[in-house]
Amino acid sequence: MRFREWIKKTTAGRLLWRIFIGLIGGGVTAAGAVALIGPGPGVLIVLAGLGILATEFAWAGEAILHTKRIATKAADRTGLPQWAHYFIISAAAIVSIIFLLIYYSN
Repeated sequence: MRFREWIKKTTAGRLLWRIFIGLIGGGVTAAGAVALIGPGPGVLIVLAGLGILATEFAWAGEAILHTKRIATKAADRTGLPQWAHYFIISAAAIVSIIFLLIYYSN
């Protein structure tokens, strides 16, 4: 039996699990909010925190879907075809990997 199933067998276990997920997901989301104004990938951290919260809370899943709709609208407004979006993302990933390999090879 998996740990999550085992702990959620009782009402108290379900409540404890939701509190645990709420604290972890809320902490990650708060760290992402701080990273929005500071250095770091704030949006990605906020989405990761919401993803953790969405495992137990429906409102967090709705927040992720709302964010996805906003991002899709913004991407559609650029006027680039879908293949161009994928190409830009792939190129950025490859450049990042090359940069990291060069940086850590010394």
